[in-house]
Amino acid sequence: MAMWPQDTSLQAFRDRWILEGEPLWRSVFELHKDRMQIKNPKVAIPNLEKIVTATFELANSKGFQAMSLRDLSRETGISMGGLYAYIGSKNDLASLIESVQRNYIDKVIGGLSNEDLAPVDCLRAIIFGEIYMMEIMNPWYYFCFMELKGLSKEQQRYALDMELRFENILIETFAAGQQLGRFRCDDPQLLASMVTAQLQQWHLKQWKFKLRQVSTADYAQFVFDSVLLSLGAQAGDTSGDTEELLELA
Repeated sequence: MAMWPQDTSLQAFRDRWILEGEPLWRSVFELHKDRMQIKNPKVAIPNLEKIVTATFELANSKGFQAMSLRDLSRETGISMGGLYAYIGSKNDLASLIESVQRNYIDKVIGGLSNEDLAPVDCLRAIIFGEIYMMEIMNPWYYFCFMELKGLSKEQQRYALDMELRFENILIETFAAGQQLGRFRCDDPQLLASMVTAQLQQWHLKQWKFKLRQVSTADYAQFVFDSVLLSLGAQAGDTSGDTEELLELA
């Protein structure tokens, strides 16, 4: 039976990648533990979940810039001293959120380069995978996009680099398809930027798509079909691609 990324259904994606619940918060702890005073995961993980979840709620209601650590203390029920055991400042908190999102994009989307997929199949997995991540990790994506202007210059650079790295993955996939004669693309950078903008609509305007009863898979398929049209390709045009790529490597 096919599994992700050969099977690009949401269920196959969830079977491969657990991006919520205890596994997510454990990964947050592992990424951030060297910067925290609390080293016991049984204590730290539930409190990290409280802190980050409350940050998303406060950022949505009043904006991250206007939010104070005292607001966060009241929202979480964790004392100010307790908060400082986990985060040294709001900048540390923003850095934590950005680093978690960046880590998962690198693992889930960046890792597709190791799957020996034909360019069309890789492109499908990139688009469907990113849409599924946006669906499951919506608060993380929304925060990194909407609160970018309030982050430090260094954190803004990290967030921008994250978007550029994603676009470079798309550009490399376009190039692989062109090398095999499957794709035609005069301006891969502009096309990659267009695809990124289409994908961002899913977490920025979900209310609109839900209102119109557009499902996650339907939107991913629409974006995928639009990109294939721009590339002059067809979804079924994959025969021999993997073997040809191996010969060209």
